Amino acid sequence: MSQIRHDPVAKTGTQYREGGDVIDRHRHDDHQLIYVSSGVLAIGTEHGSWVAANDRAVWVPANTWHEHRFHGQSRFHTIGFPAGGPAPLPDAGTPTVIAVDALLRELLIALTGATLTPSETRHIHAVLRDRLRRVEAQPVSLPAARDQRLKDACRLVEDDLRHPRTLAWLANRVHTGERTLSRLFRDEFGMTYPQWRTRTRVFAAMVLLAEDASVTDTAHACGWATTSAFVDTFAHMTGTTPGAYRSSAQRAKEG
Repeated sequence: MSQIRHDPVAKTGTQYREGGDVIDRHRHDDHQLIYVSSGVLAIGTEHGSWVAANDRAVWVPANTWHEHRFHGQSRFHTIGFPAGGPAPLPDAGTPTVIAVDALLRELLIALTGATLTPSETRHIHAVLRDRLRRVEAQPVSLPAARDQRLKDACRLVEDDLRHPRTLAWLANRVHTGERTLSRLFRDEFGMTYPQWRTRTRVFAAMVLLAEDASVTDTAHACGWATTSAFVDTFAHMTGTTPGAYRSSAQRAKEG
């Protein structure tokens, strides 16, 4: 594991990032809410991984190491919350993905701007806290493996999503039994291997669509036999179709 940088204060502000930019592992003494109003952000922590576009934000609790990779030109907003104060989310002790509606989006963008007076900042911050108490959690995430055999198996799948690797093939490659590997998926991730692989493919698809890949090319790159099967799975997991997701990401870039 690379060294974890310690930045005590989680700053509130906006950054502009190019596709491929990386912010290495670091942690804050403060809580942090992270949002991209354009582009796509992949966030990794010791708890798991998330993909966030302009319809989601990620809550990162104090002292949780996290790292970022940007896909496409991105406008990146961060808001810090003192760890000693009242947290705005009910379950503030673990990383959480939340839905971002039109009002919350405007609050996040306004609060991270550079022209607010101290009085305006306090007022918007208060409204943001009220709004965060009403948000809906979006639990689509990829948990992080602890067992080395499971880590190795996951990496083999992630490195080649086009080919549907069987559990038996993976178990052989990581030198363990098929039943043992199946148990590791259930025990550590709370899901079966096919369920985990589907979620991994959808995450990869979100990144490709945000980078303007076509729906058909994305389906093939992520291992779906047909575009219609991809559309059905993606819509079931995310609540929107790949085409609508792609269009929303492109509008956000243009905005």
